[in-house]
Amino acid sequence: MSNYCDIKHSPTFVDWSTGFLTGEGIEESVKKLGELQGLFQDDSAWRSMDPGTVVYRVQFWRPVKDGTAGGLFWGATEVRPGRVGDEFFMTHGHFHLNPDRAELYATIRGSGMLLLMTEDGETWAETMWPGSVHYIPGRTGHRVANVGAEPLVFVASWPSDAGHDYERVLTSGFPKRLVLRNGAPCLV
Repeated sequence: MSNYCDIKHSPTFVDWSTGFLTGEGIEESVKKLGELQGLFQDDSAWRSMDPGTVVYRVQFWRPVKDGTAGGLFWGATEVRPGRVGDEFFMTHGHFHLNPDRAELYATIRGSGMLLLMTEDGETWAETMWPGSVHYIPGRTGHRVANVGAEPLVFVASWPSDAGHDYERVLTSGFPKRLVLRNGAPCLV
């Protein structure tokens, strides 16, 4: 039997109303519109917008070293509402460097679409709303778009040896894009 004094308390906390993380070892990345050249199809609309506009931010906790087999990471992402032309604000999107690695997303608040793409380019979308949980299989590219009027927040967990391949998505792109058509999101 363990004495209470021997119990270790987690240095990391999740605020389940917002999805955001606090505690030791939390890292954060913020992506502004000016850093997302080539992500949106309408380059002239992108150039006309304020490059300092925050599109999304990611908080993540790596309790083990990057590349550790059998380990897991945890993160929270907020995608702000907005569009470039008729295309919704979205994350870069990525495949995993270790291609067999899967990932889980769970939506905390807001509304969005999870865009998924096989290595052969087959593309589809899943609706994200508070409480929805999404399994992203290995060998599947993925990105998230905010289709609502408030921030979209979701949490994620992925293997610590998955790695991220953003370049592949930037150079090849997703063959379909999520745009506003007749007042609703449409994958075209």
